[in-house]
Amino acid sequence: MNKSVLWLTPDKPESISVGRERIAEHLEQTGLNVVLRGMTGRTVIKSLWDGNAYDVIIGTTRLGAIAGLLVSRVHGVPLIVDHIDPIRQLRATEPDAVVRIIRRLENLAFRLAAHVLYVYPEEESRIVGRATAVSKTDLGVEYDRFADPDSDVVKRARDQLGTISDELAVYVGGLEPMYEIEALLEAAKEFDEWTLLVIGAGSLEPTVKRAAAESESVRFLGQVPHRDVPGYLHHANVGISLVDDPHTLKLLEYGAAGLNIIQRAGRAESRFGGLVEYCSANPVEIRAAVERAGASNTEQALQQYVRRFDWSTIADDYQRAIESTQSVDQLNSYRAKY
Repeated sequence: MNKSVLWLTPDKPESISVGRERIAEHLEQTGLNVVLRGMTGRTVIKSLWDGNAYDVIIGTTRLGAIAGLLVSRVHGVPLIVDHIDPIRQLRATEPDAVVRIIRRLENLAFRLAAHVLYVYPEEESRIVGRATAVSKTDLGVEYDRFADPDSDVVKRARDQLGTISDELAVYVGGLEPMYEIEALLEAAKEFDEWTLLVIGAGSLEPTVKRAAAESESVRFLGQVPHRDVPGYLHHANVGISLVDDPHTLKLLEYGAAGLNIIQRAGRAESRFGGLVEYCSANPVEIRAAVERAGASNTEQALQQYVRRFDWSTIADDYQRAIESTQSVDQLNSYRAKY
């Protein structure tokens, strides 16, 4: 009988957060039954009600991991923590009291989990000292879909874009202050031979709509189905990411699509080296970085680097973690904690 997995994920739009869906698809191809459930008050209650129907619970940072801990405790089902966000990101948006509570709950989840997968090396020491079993993984990309998009996807994007005579720089993702959206829009106002295409959703949507209405160099499409994103990237020249983070899905998607990339200077430099262009969040530097990226010829080298992070490869990490919960020693260790 195949294992049945309940995967508790953040409650985000599919067009913004797609990684867990891609991993689940690959896991199901191996014979696993995976149910993805975005966390809301209602779905937490549902998971507490039916959690005993599953062989394994996976909980993704942050609410998914915390809810997963609760569900696994109630039903005695092994928990795998999918830890994909460092605690420092929470500190940038939440009060210290909230951060302390979340950190303690995450630490408890690490200690009681049958297995913890993590992405950020900075979190390693925090996890290793608590978890029974630990694996390093990464974010991934559906490489072929971006490197060689379907012709229908490319055509739909072209029909939506219409005629754009300028070079095209694109931002895909959340429209929140932490992503320096306002600085990017300010930079785009002074573009001479470039158009900025913004695709996404978030609290700054009104700001982006206003910028698009006031400037011919800004186009805003709002949220689009993720299946259509490769088509838009196919028509772009440069991809932009202004968050100081080396592990973002958009960087991998830009790279797989063969774009040159502008990345916020900082943590990403040790990972990507000379494969991308770096800048601060200063609008003048952003404009200069767009020009440099447009003239760069590193896209093929970047594309080959990104290829190693195909979701099918990343899914293998999760399959091994799920399979490890089958071992008698692992289950006995887990149950002893109760």
